[in-house]
Amino acid sequence: MSLFSADTLARFAKEVAKYPYEQRQSAVMACLSIAQQELGWVSPESEQEIADYLGMPAIAVHEVTTFYNMYNQQPLGRYKLNVCTNLPCQLRNGQHALEHLCSRLHVEEGGTTADGLFTVQKTECLGACADAPVMLVNDRQMVSYMTDERLDALVDTLKAQAK
Repeated sequence: MSLFSADTLARFAKEVAKYPYEQRQSAVMACLSIAQQELGWVSPESEQEIADYLGMPAIAVHEVTTFYNMYNQQPLGRYKLNVCTNLPCQLRNGQHALEHLCSRLHVEEGGTTADGLFTVQKTECLGACADAPVMLVNDRQMVSYMTDERLDALVDTLKAQAK
């Protein structure tokens, strides 16, 4: 029995079809992303199933999962807020932005709110130093020039969207 739905397996097949059969392992990142979209995170069991599907060792899939911070290795909140705390962002209050979010949401860094809505994490450089401090929402939406007011407005907007 597969962890994944028939639709997800069809999406895997579509990604694998982009490569010659002997290079099907090249689809590992796409398959991990698809798995995370369905399950919300990448579990050891899903890594094993992807490894079997692609004909590669499970440890090789796990190495990809752990190398990139876009793959969640545990269940997270509906909104993952990754705040950059590298030097350029630090110099422009990145740590303060992280602390403000944690205080506002009553959660420790790396934690998830009691309602399961938000997970707040610090992250490595997001490559937008000129816009510091920056944050990435759900690995997709960049938020620049974070101030307390902008962060509060973002939290309010995301809460409203969740209803």
